[in-house]
Amino acid sequence: MTIEDSRGPYAPVMARVAVFGPHPDDQELGMGGTIARLALQGHHVLLVDMTDGEPTPFGDHDTRQREAFAALDVLREGVTDGSIDRLCLGLPNRTVEHTVEARHLIAGVIRAWQAEVIFSPALPDAHPDHVATAHIVRDARFDAKLTKIDMPTPVCAWDGREFEVGDPIYPRWHFGFFCTHLRTTPSPDFCIDITGLVERKIASIRAYDTQFVMPEKNRRVLEWVEHASSYFGSRIGTAAAEPFASPEPVGLGGLGGLVGL
Repeated sequence: MTIEDSRGPYAPVMARVAVFGPHPDDQELGMGGTIARLALQGHHVLLVDMTDGEPTPFGDHDTRQREAFAALDVLREGVTDGSIDRLCLGLPNRTVEHTVEARHLIAGVIRAWQAEVIFSPALPDAHPDHVATAHIVRDARFDAKLTKIDMPTPVCAWDGREFEVGDPIYPRWHFGFFCTHLRTTPSPDFCIDITGLVERKIASIRAYDTQFVMPEKNRRVLEWVEHASSYFGSRIGTAAAEPFASPEPVGLGGLGGLVGL
């Protein structure tokens, strides 16, 4: 992405992005197309699964791990300059709590990734894990910048990798993606064009076979996601888009980044 103003073009801006999902598949459902687009644009994206998503009727830890990395492979297909990685923190599913310990764990992830932009579930939401994750990430953004305080070293519950904690950092942006369990239509602050990436988003969701293929009642979710992508695209004049919330004003350097003109 090259930004221009009256003084001429700025250099391309490549960001380090962390996307926090309460369970594996939440990031893909809410912003799978955007994740793929960011990586294709050269940004470095870390998907952070707060839990492994278990127990579920058809899944187990090992199966969810395979599914999560199959979805990751779909999202990063064709990515060269950017990257997408995945980290599971192994918090207990269904009982994620907004505690100081959880805040500091996420602050450690933010420092380890040196995240400049972070995403988490938008509120309101009916799922307690989603609500807790939104509050944890909001507060961890602040905690990550505090000096003279050590944060825990993140260890991936999927593969045991340790992510070395870096210097204090305050992410410049915190956005909310919509993966709500409420029967509402999001009213976003902005949308990101995902034209050409809807099939990839759907394929990444379908990789979670135990969640959206085996359970018959969940198969229509893929249809709903596709329709939602088309609807939000129509709101900004593109073929497809994903909605986002922002607690702070989003600044533009000009009209060059606007779509649908």
